[in-house]
Amino acid sequence: MKNYEIMYILAPTLDEAGTKSAVESLHKILTDNGAKITGVKEWGMRDLAYPIKKQTKGYYVVVNFSGEPAAINEFDRIVKLDTRVLRFLVTVC
Repeated sequence: MKNYEIMYILAPTLDEAGTKSAVESLHKILTDNGAKITGVKEWGMRDLAYPIKKQTKGYYVVVNFSGEPAAINEFDRIVKLDTRVLRFLVTVC
């Protein structure tokens, strides 16, 4: 299994409960597909460098995990349809 890092930005329109729910559901996608989460850093609300989907702020989360490419493929598929996520990036560590 390889080590990966995902950074994603959630919409600033979510309240605290909505943000927590979104983070948990996104992490559940990974764990349901065999990934083991090794670290989570919530950077919180920050200004974006440029507007994304007409938003100037976003809630940043960084997740470190180890797993198979199938987990990333499923995460990618679901997140592209999720309107709560403004942007995401997967990197191999």
